Amino acid sequence: MGLTSGKVLALAVAAAVLLFAGTVWLWPRLARRSARAVAGRVGLLLATQLALFAAVGLAANQAFGFYAGWADLFGRETGQGVVVDHADGGRGPLRVVGTRPVKAPGGSRPETVGQIQKVEIVGRTTRIATPAYVYLPPEYFQPRHRTRTFPAAVVLTGYPGTAEALVDKLEYPRTALDLAGRGRIRPMILVMLRPTVAPPRDTECVDIPGGPRTESFFARDLPEAILAQYRAGRKPGSWGVIGNSTGGYCALKLALHHPGVYAAGAGLSAYYEAPIDATTGDLFHGDEELENRADLWWYLEHKPAPDTSLLVTSSESGESNYEDTLEFIERVKATGRTRISSIILESGGHNFNTWRREIPAALQWMSGRLNDH
Repeated sequence: MGLTSGKVLALAVAAAVLLFAGTVWLWPRLARRSARAVAGRVGLLLATQLALFAAVGLAANQAFGFYAGWADLFGRETGQGVVVDHADGGRGPLRVVGTRPVKAPGGSRPETVGQIQKVEIVGRTTRIATPAYVYLPPEYFQPRHRTRTFPAAVVLTGYPGTAEALVDKLEYPRTALDLAGRGRIRPMILVMLRPTVAPPRDTECVDIPGGPRTESFFARDLPEAILAQYRAGRKPGSWGVIGNSTGGYCALKLALHHPGVYAAGAGLSAYYEAPIDATTGDLFHGDEELENRADLWWYLEHKPAPDTSLLVTSSESGESNYEDTLEFIERVKATGRTRISSIILESGGHNFNTWRREIPAALQWMSGRLNDH
């Protein structure tokens, strides 16, 4: 049974309930001061607490999508996918491995509700391999739009995060379908994946010396792979990037560093400087220039302001980035060239519920800054 299986959660809850009941029932018998009785009390308490922690952890993982499976949880997810593109003799950078409709009223036909495709991507230049989900709007499949190109938005999770959470928990495809149906946004392609393209390491979208060139993957390889497979816009201004937490930092950095690729970047609950901790390892290997580029504060002060649009979000109560976000807004405004917008909630923590409240407005903002060419 998988880590995210409902049966695993049910078993953990049942074990916790049974151990709690057993502890209450057996406690009078273990009230003696003998070594055996004391060991019994300690064992029951430890077993009950472990079962409770397991049940709470499994429930939190299902709610927030931290880990996709047991291998992901224990850091054993190291294998890279092998891409076989049947359209061009196996040399293509993207392979579709599954499809499903968007869960929405109107049936299941792609022409009505669009389609979510699970894909495997291998970067042509970086050789980074990662799974992703691609949402195609209904118009993509309608005969009258067969020659039309669509704006595209790369959507990134936080760390550790899973791409599935963007589909099932944050509901990006369903939200985009609903907004387009009400005329709030133009139909767009969504490319949904985690920024952790070399799990379990958190690369912070950095080209690590001697390691994964994650920024190059997102700036060059990923758009190239999508354009080879789908009718996404090719001209400047057709692409944007949006993410939450670590994905939000990556989105802002990609838009600042590569405005010719990403005309807009939205950081939901983002931070503004790459952390260095046990999950990242040494990202810069003493390269001061690389470290400075990854610091958005330094970049705004020392580099020419790029012609791009940024969106940042926070809340007055519940988000630790609130003061930094206000300062970041002022720093961007001072450039006189880079455009900045914000969503500031009265309250909201660093969690899925907060981001679900921000995503509709963020997608509308994104749609207004991308073109269809």
